[in-house]
Amino acid sequence: MPPKQKISHKAAVRDRSIDYVTFNSSIDPSLDKYYQLTSVLLTLLALGTRFYYIWYPDEVVFDEVHFGKFASYYLERTYFFDLHPPFAKLLIAFVGYLVGFDGKFKFDNIGDSYVSNSVPYIPLRALSAILGALTVPLMFNTMKECGYAIPTCTFAALLVLFDNAHVAETRLILLDATLIFSVAASVYCYVKFVKQRKHPFTYPWYKWLLLTGVSLSCVISTKYVGVFTFACIGVAVIWDLWELLDIKKGLTIRVFARHVVQRAWGLIVIPFLIYLGWFYIHFAILTKSGPGDAFMSSDFQETLGDSPLAREAREVQFHDIITIKHKDTQCLLHSHLYNYPLRYEDGRVSSQGQQVTCVKDSNDENNHWQILPALQYPEDQLFGQTVKQGDTIRLKHVATGGYLLTHDVASPLFPTNEEFTIINDEQSETTRYNDTLFRLDPFDKRKHDVLKSKASVFKLFHVPTTVTMWTHDDQLLPDWAFNQQEVNGNKKVTDPDNFWTIDSIVGLTGKRAEYVPKQVKSLPFLTKWWELQLQMFEQNNKLSASHPFASMPESWPMSLSGVSFWTKTDTREQIYFIGNLFGWWLEVALLVCYGGVLLADQLTRRREIYVLNNKSRARLYKSIGFFFCGWATHYFPFFLMNRQRFLHHYLPAHLLAAMFSAALLEFLFTDNRASEYKDPKDSNTPGSIHWIPYSSVLVLLSAMLIGTFVFLAPLTYGNVSLNVEQILERQFFDIKLHFAK
Repeated sequence: MPPKQKISHKAAVRDRSIDYVTFNSSIDPSLDKYYQLTSVLLTLLALGTRFYYIWYPDEVVFDEVHFGKFASYYLERTYFFDLHPPFAKLLIAFVGYLVGFDGKFKFDNIGDSYVSNSVPYIPLRALSAILGALTVPLMFNTMKECGYAIPTCTFAALLVLFDNAHVAETRLILLDATLIFSVAASVYCYVKFVKQRKHPFTYPWYKWLLLTGVSLSCVISTKYVGVFTFACIGVAVIWDLWELLDIKKGLTIRVFARHVVQRAWGLIVIPFLIYLGWFYIHFAILTKSGPGDAFMSSDFQETLGDSPLAREAREVQFHDIITIKHKDTQCLLHSHLYNYPLRYEDGRVSSQGQQVTCVKDSNDENNHWQILPALQYPEDQLFGQTVKQGDTIRLKHVATGGYLLTHDVASPLFPTNEEFTIINDEQSETTRYNDTLFRLDPFDKRKHDVLKSKASVFKLFHVPTTVTMWTHDDQLLPDWAFNQQEVNGNKKVTDPDNFWTIDSIVGLTGKRAEYVPKQVKSLPFLTKWWELQLQMFEQNNKLSASHPFASMPESWPMSLSGVSFWTKTDTREQIYFIGNLFGWWLEVALLVCYGGVLLADQLTRRREIYVLNNKSRARLYKSIGFFFCGWATHYFPFFLMNRQRFLHHYLPAHLLAAMFSAALLEFLFTDNRASEYKDPKDSNTPGSIHWIPYSSVLVLLSAMLIGTFVFLAPLTYGNVSLNVEQILERQFFDIKLHFAK
């Protein structure tokens, strides 16, 4: 160990405060044309991966069910409710408007044909593909602005360009392409803003501050997880302001206050105003009553004009013959003269009662139910009286004459849930009368509102056993129930998929069948916006039910499980959402490595052993540290959430991890040593990259990355039929692929 060098008090103070140089080093102007050429080539590659087979499948895939439907509602100006802000959905609807889509197709089911319904789905998907492709050059140029070499910038871009999860998510009618592009734009604009730090309050300084705010507004206006991007930029801004507060910077308190105010205006106020603007457009377009009415108050509903749905809505009266539809699966409550088997395949015993199921066929008379009051004696049967939300009722199956009930017998597919069945008229009036009682539990908790077909949303709450009627389409009943959907009593009464509607009133005639237009009223914009915000957050918090493809955050960085997007049984094709396993595991390894480097640096500095020069430490803590902070702020908050979480929630964090990984790789192959392990004045000179080993490693890593992408591509594009052996080769960890046997 070299002898201790006497260090002046001034130098010691400087060392303790870590007087970093700015991390946005300038690029040699002579290399700029090579950066531009590489950026163009990467953009073309990204467009190729996103547009490859974009027309396939020509059917509704996964959450296109939701976001395509919302575009249809916009085009028909019909009010709907969603948990996400409107910006990205408005973009999809705008593209639909430009290409002449009329919105009549409602994307009801995964597998519905676009071709037979004349839906211009390729332009709608192209929006996502373009935004997904443009994310790649944004990443490249962000790295360039931070002073990294062309191979480093390229590798960062390749980690997203050839990532199966990013490709799958950014070539369908989904919101995530807009979200990820906006996150990348926010980071890029902020880096450009930081590079103007020596020229505050100039036009370029204000321009990039404003563009950062606009990009942040696009993030938060797409999904509320955009608040994590605000946290990422916010941490960097607070650090920057902390440095400016240092008296050695020479700023007066007045000038420092101006810095604070301008950043607050540009990064908080302006984004919030733009965010409000998208809601203003949202309300301006959606002026007709629609499926979202039931989520809103009566005052809000009175601001909406009648739509085709509202014109079909009718007040339900006792003794009406009705059909009942499940809100999520769009299947109708059904029963028929077939009983449950005595024993199921797992040995459990049923009641052998009459089967109660759900079906798609709307013309089946076995879907007809008579709604009756919860009164046992004929003289009080309330003929002609309107049914109210919160009323207790009974449901009589018209075709077979029995009454609906549930009881403490396990359902066929869910041993924890109760079986639904039908009992005969004699039992329903004597020993088992109470078992036939159900309460109409309103969605919005506004009891005593009139129950309307099409418009009212409710849970059918079983009074004696406190379960709610539920159905599901993730697993169908066996052949003995004609592969129809199971209906059971869900003990998780707060689950958001317990809701039903009255689909129709059978044989309605007279004045009740006539349409009477309603008078439209008005509410202040902020009143409507605030009510919608409260409802969005309330419903978001209710998304706690289990889901077959939900996953926990600890599994995301290594992509241990994915999501089935689409399957086609006759051709054995499928789309399965999963990350590029090599790229994701490489990022995890480098994140761990970064922690080790930081620990080693801090330990050696404590012993006054200066291994790294100041320039290298500036890059390690500020540039690479910024990307690490971005990854952390986009990842760790998900551990605090109780709602359903899926692998796609990790994509913004993966984007930051990709830039972090490339930056750290360059650092590891750079001569970062301080002269003689000291802290001399000339230690700020940048070290040279060890090009031969660095280039070799990047070529090897890129080849493995692209190889893994190609290997998983049949699951990403869904255009290749795989045999059982090929499917098993791709079934790692908790990945559950279809057709594996």
